[in-house]
Amino acid sequence: MKKLINSPEAVVDDALKGMIAAHSDLIKVYTNPNYIVRADAPVKGKVGVLSGGGSGHEPMHGGFVGMGMLDAACPGAVFTSPTPDQMLEATKAINGGAGVLHIVKNYTGDVLNFEMAADLARAEGIEVEAVVTDDDVAVQDSLYTAGRRGVGVTVLLEKMVGAAAEKKASLKEVKAVAEKVNAQGRSMGMALTSCTVPHAGKPTFDLPEDQMEIGIGIHGEPGRKRLHVASAKEIAAMLMEPILSDLPYKSGDDVLVFMNGMGGTPLIELYVMYNEVNEILKGKGIKIARNLIGSYITSLEMQGCSITLVKMDDHLLKLWDAPVKTPGLRWGV
Repeated sequence: MKKLINSPEAVVDDALKGMIAAHSDLIKVYTNPNYIVRADAPVKGKVGVLSGGGSGHEPMHGGFVGMGMLDAACPGAVFTSPTPDQMLEATKAINGGAGVLHIVKNYTGDVLNFEMAADLARAEGIEVEAVVTDDDVAVQDSLYTAGRRGVGVTVLLEKMVGAAAEKKASLKEVKAVAEKVNAQGRSMGMALTSCTVPHAGKPTFDLPEDQMEIGIGIHGEPGRKRLHVASAKEIAAMLMEPILSDLPYKSGDDVLVFMNGMGGTPLIELYVMYNEVNEILKGKGIKIARNLIGSYITSLEMQGCSITLVKMDDHLLKLWDAPVKTPGLRWGV
């Protein structure tokens, strides 16, 4: 295992120290328990927006804390849910009197721990609502999972929900935005390589040099099928067909396309993939209204990509275009 770390045990704490050293104008970092909040939290009269999950997916979630996006994020150990005490302390830290929205990816540990934290916060008089993201169309049989996994839509949802909260929308209105984005978004990913969790010291799964996994999860969960490595054009078609047919998306729709790298994917390859996605959508009469291209929800050093589509309208476009200033995403400021 070759990694730029001091020790597996210290990797999350050391990374948090690096974040505050780099971005003290945007965020504050608390320890014991670990959580990150925007520098001016709590913002009075504003709905607080909180998310979190296992580390190893950077910049999600801590890199998205700041004006126009998240008010706080709770980083767990690598690929491990944060704990209820982290979530409770973060919820209290961002409570500006208008309530707090928890954005939860659909993984059992995340869901259970956020539910427990919400109950504890309500017992202390804080109004808390939650939305669970579940956009991964690769999950076909929910009998063997907790349902569809929350993946790429989570990032896009955090941006649009954050914009609504920044405009001082009510908790009910902010939650409605989150539910709408989740309902109108679909994602699917693939991997060319595995990744190595620092504590494990070896690849999460074995993927031969000449093979790829279609429908992989962001923690290395098995995909729909394992195939010989194909061209970008063929891979884009394999990912887009189940995405487009699931909602379904149709001619005349405006969409936001998120071409995401899994951590070890060069940007040149993401643009190759984006071109193929663009051609597929043009052929179906679907207009790309906005795009996001880059590594924003990663799986350590995994090579591969995920594609996310969200059906957009004028309201969502305004929320997407609104100013944002975080360590990992910023425009309009």
